[in-house]
Amino acid sequence: MKILHTYNRLVTREVISREALDRLKQDASASGVPLEDLLLKAGVPKHEILFCLAAQYNCPFVEFEEGLIVSQQITRRMDMEQLKRALWLPLSISKEKAEVIACYPGDPGVVEDIRSTLGVDDVAFKGALPSDLIRIIEHNQDLNPGFPPAAGRTPLAKVRTFLANARSQYACYRTSLAKGRTGLAFLRTGIAFVTTALLLFRVFGMGYLTIPEALLFAAGIVMAIDGLRWYLPARATGKSLPDCISSEPTNGTSVLAANFKGESPEFHRTAEVPNADTLRQGWNRLSPVMRRRFLASDRTDLAEERTALACYRTLMARARTGLSFTRTGIAFIGLGVALIRQLPAGPWSIVDALFILAGAAMVAEGFFWYVPGRSAGAKSSLSVKRSEEKPRIWDFVFPPAFALSAVTQRQQVLPLVKGFSEPGIWATTGLALERTLLAERRNVMARLRTIMARSRTGMAIIRTGMSISAVGLGLLVYFGAASMLWTLFDLALLGTGLLLIADGAYWYLPAERARQQLPYCYGEMEIAIPDYGVPARSWGKAVFNHDDL
Repeated sequence: MKILHTYNRLVTREVISREALDRLKQDASASGVPLEDLLLKAGVPKHEILFCLAAQYNCPFVEFEEGLIVSQQITRRMDMEQLKRALWLPLSISKEKAEVIACYPGDPGVVEDIRSTLGVDDVAFKGALPSDLIRIIEHNQDLNPGFPPAAGRTPLAKVRTFLANARSQYACYRTSLAKGRTGLAFLRTGIAFVTTALLLFRVFGMGYLTIPEALLFAAGIVMAIDGLRWYLPARATGKSLPDCISSEPTNGTSVLAANFKGESPEFHRTAEVPNADTLRQGWNRLSPVMRRRFLASDRTDLAEERTALACYRTLMARARTGLSFTRTGIAFIGLGVALIRQLPAGPWSIVDALFILAGAAMVAEGFFWYVPGRSAGAKSSLSVKRSEEKPRIWDFVFPPAFALSAVTQRQQVLPLVKGFSEPGIWATTGLALERTLLAERRNVMARLRTIMARSRTGMAIIRTGMSISAVGLGLLVYFGAASMLWTLFDLALLGTGLLLIADGAYWYLPAERARQQLPYCYGEMEIAIPDYGVPARSWGKAVFNHDDL
């Protein structure tokens, strides 16, 4: 059981009244909050509390500082979250003795817990306030105050690695789908050859054209089979696409985490950390290490956005593949309907009906792929719009003066540079900022690629609409309006095609306007190569020409 310390020295020195001290003891007992934390909140100076504790436990006391580092050999074997609850941390461990920081060195339960956990008999104590000890533990976990273990730079790096792997998989999916669309082009060409050969045979029968017709028919069959060989793996790929990873980043105040169970990780976002937003707003008062932790979280959020956009582009690529299949099916339906209406009924009518049935199956499957792609296009557009409205990383680091209140401007005081902070740690922070800014630029280009993918999908919708309306209009013009049912069928095709053309324009035109406004389409791009050992004016530059990208 923890010992509630007496603070007669505080009362004697009139730092706090006896009544106030007793009231805080009661509050600590009722709430479970350490009495030392309540004393600090009540305005008692920290050094006064440390004097009282040092006198009671007869051991030196330490305060939090970033230079207090525990060996990784110790931190790896200890449950750091459990140590935060137990309020002790080993600094060194030998066979028989351990040096430990503890908040309650005189508590027999704490002493026994340390001895049984570390397997030692002799324990040399250093004291610390609960808030300081928790920060020491969190700092050795590579965490900012109050953040969960997932906010450490190593766990965040693991998450970014898995996100990069997911983007590579999406790229493979898009390549397979592009190959499938090429296969469908082969299939359409082969079917055109087969159809032409059959029509010639039906019109002219057996004769001198039979050999060319047979060769054309055989070439069409080979091309159709080859196209199917390309398309079927893409069809299987399209069915196995995973769900898109997408959450709402909170500018580093919550953390994207992953549960590494099974073959693939499960991503989730932690709850927002209390007071993390206030901590981040005081950027210039953060130490370099704390800044790098926020920047690592920012890079993870940016990687998540790039992964979500890659997923949306993949779904839109699948939709374009489906639309390509739909255009093939529409050609089949138009051909079958034209043959049935033009030629008298007979044994060949079975072939005509097969054309129509095959075309209807293709159209159904194509639209089955198109609907999720359309949803992905809408989500991607909304995601890009939200991202463009958010503040940039540079705005967090160097916010414009007019955006700050007078109180905030007074708080923007640069922290003191301690001995262990120079010079390398500042260069490391600068490199972390540079990496984060480059990641943000990659996201800008990923948004552009997503916009252009939406534009291409819009053009595919327009082409599909034009194919459908062309078939309907062609049948209507050629056969006229003699039959009411066939006329309604032709008008339905024409109207459906016009609706798809309008829908495609709705996708295409805004995407084209956005593409023209973004700066990464033409011209050169310069990226500074930082060398924090020399002034910024001496840094080199890497120049990338649009023609080289």
